[in-house]
Amino acid sequence: MARIAKYYRDYGVRIIRGRMQYLWDDQGKRYIDCNTNHGVMFLGHANPYIVEAVKRQVEEAWAVPLNFATPARERFIEAFSKLLPSKFGVVFLQNTGAEAVETALKIAKKLTRRPTAVAFTNSFHGRTLGSLSVTWNEAYRKAFEPLYPHVRFGKFNVASEVEKIVGEDACCVIVEPIQGEGGVNPATRDFLKALREAADRSGAVLIFDEVQTGFGRTGAVWAFQKYGVEPDLFTAGKALGGGLPIGVVVGREEYGDVFEPGEHGSTFAGNAVVMAAAAAASELLLKEDVPAKAEAAGSALAKALSETGSRLALRVKGMGLMLGLELRVKADQFVQPLMARGVLALTAGLNTLRFLPPYMIAKEDVDAIGSAVAEVLKT
Repeated sequence: MARIAKYYRDYGVRIIRGRMQYLWDDQGKRYIDCNTNHGVMFLGHANPYIVEAVKRQVEEAWAVPLNFATPARERFIEAFSKLLPSKFGVVFLQNTGAEAVETALKIAKKLTRRPTAVAFTNSFHGRTLGSLSVTWNEAYRKAFEPLYPHVRFGKFNVASEVEKIVGEDACCVIVEPIQGEGGVNPATRDFLKALREAADRSGAVLIFDEVQTGFGRTGAVWAFQKYGVEPDLFTAGKALGGGLPIGVVVGREEYGDVFEPGEHGSTFAGNAVVMAAAAAASELLLKEDVPAKAEAAGSALAKALSETGSRLALRVKGMGLMLGLELRVKADQFVQPLMARGVLALTAGLNTLRFLPPYMIAKEDVDAIGSAVAEVLKT
């Protein structure tokens, strides 16, 4: 019998069921899910609104290529459009966040015909060769070098150096409004504003990577809306599919004809079942006022995380329900002790515990998370 290749740590837990903010293993143990498959399940496991939409679609067409129109895709575009700021009128359908990043880089290259992508320290944009090229951490990159050679890294959140790094050779500037994998590091408004001004001056395409931050998690539909700075393109994924694989690039109307037929494509992009889930997710985001609920729940969780009483805890970082607890020590040693106490969490960077729970976490969940974190950080 074949085996699944191992490139993730095995925690020795077999998950068999999920419902909204909770998961259960095969021993009947319940977990508060603050991992959410790296942020994918922000709208909850088996959310009934999304489940019903998927059930309806699986009785109809499943896979329809982008050469043909289909009602599922039309419903998605109609619902998703209501979540977009007015200047954004074109959506490139993809399957994953990394694929969306690759597409955004291709758009910038095609539009500008320039070689250089500008990215930043502690960035994470994906594990495909192009997205990996604009990812900072050497641990992800080293085994696969040489990567795309025309990448220049600047210092994240150092607005004074932006003018030096965004030159006339830059096809694009790509940045996360809040760095996820790199440590849950929010950008400053001055930094993003400097990037916008530098891109305007140089003619580079400004790309915000909202794969993890986007779709309500930070307390706004898109994190950049909290800064009052708009990109030329932004990527989204993870939570947008309600749990099914999706990635999109969103751009201004004039970008809609950048590719000639054959220059870009994706076999599964716009899959009808995924489109049904993403349409329902988009409708739910508005119907439930999900960003406001994430903001309120995030404030409560941030307060709980800041009150551990442990000398190991330095500070809470992030926005909404994208939170990190920065520690004085390496964070990975606490993931399994938290699991034993019924909380699934992640790490970010070397010394940050990351919490990405679904928007519907309740006060009792927040209290339980805070208590579990305080217990594992006791010295």
